[in-house]
Amino acid sequence: MKFGVNTFIWAATYGPAVQAVLPSIREAGFDGVEVSLFRPEQFQAAHIRRDTEALGLECTICSVLVNGLSLIDADADVRRKTQAHMRDAIACAAEAGAKTMAGPLYSPVGYLPGRRRNADEWKWAVEGYHSLTSTLEAHDVTIAIEPLNRFETFFLNTAADSVQLCDEIGHPNVGVLFDTFHANIEEKNIAQGYRTVAPHLKHVHTCENDRGTPGNGHIEWDEVFGALRDIQYDGWLTIESFGFALGEISAAASIWRDIESSPDRIAYDGIKFLKAKAAEYFG
Repeated sequence: MKFGVNTFIWAATYGPAVQAVLPSIREAGFDGVEVSLFRPEQFQAAHIRRDTEALGLECTICSVLVNGLSLIDADADVRRKTQAHMRDAIACAAEAGAKTMAGPLYSPVGYLPGRRRNADEWKWAVEGYHSLTSTLEAHDVTIAIEPLNRFETFFLNTAADSVQLCDEIGHPNVGVLFDTFHANIEEKNIAQGYRTVAPHLKHVHTCENDRGTPGNGHIEWDEVFGALRDIQYDGWLTIESFGFALGEISAAASIWRDIESSPDRIAYDGIKFLKAKAAEYFG
C-alpha cells in the first residue's frame, strides 16, 4: 500500500509552490505525489523527476482533457488530435518517472450535452484506447480511467460501466481509478463499487464526501477499507483535494468556501487517518 497526495492542494500546476512543500509531504509519511498534466508542451517532467527522486518520493499523474480535445467527439479529426495528445502525455508521464496516469480521459470535465451517451461515443472511446496501447506498453505506463459524478460528466459515472468499458478495451495497461468522492454520489454502496471494479482497479482516490479531510465526513471508511482488503488491493491511496483559491482549478472542482481550516490540514491530518485505517485492516 502506498499513500499519495495530489498537489492541487497547493497549486494548479507543478512549480515553486509545490517544490517547497515536498519535504513536508515526505516528512508527513506520504510515499508520493500526484501532479497534474494538462498540456504536454508545458509539463515540467524533468524537474518533477529530479525533485521527487531527490526526496525518495514517487510520482503519479492526474490528467484531464482540456476544451477542444475529446476521444468521443463526433469529429474524427478531434478524436485523432486527442489520441496524439494522449500519446504525448503518456511519454511525458514516463519521463517524470510515473507509472500511472489517471483521470476522466474521455471528454472534458463539465461537458454535459443534455442527453445520455450514445453507442457511437462508446465505440469511439474503445477505439481511442485501442490506439494508445502500444504507446502505453512502450513507456510502461498504465492509464486509470476515472468515472465522475453526473454533475461533471454524462459519459462514465458508475463502477459497472467502468468495468464494461475496460472489458471492451481489453488491455492490462488500461484500468480504473475509483474515487470515493464520486462513488459517494453515484453508487448505492461505495464498498460494493470497489468490489465491482476489482478486476480492473489500478488507482484509488481516498477523498471525503465534501473534498475535506478523510475521516472528517460521512464516507463509510470501515466498509471501504474492508472491501479493499477483500479484493487484496495493494496500490495507491491518494488524497485528492483542491486549494481554496486556485482560480480555474478551484472553480472546476466547485470549491466555493474554505472546507477546512487550511488546505494543508486535508493532507496532513488525512494521512494520519488513512494510515491508521490501513494498519487496522491490512496489519
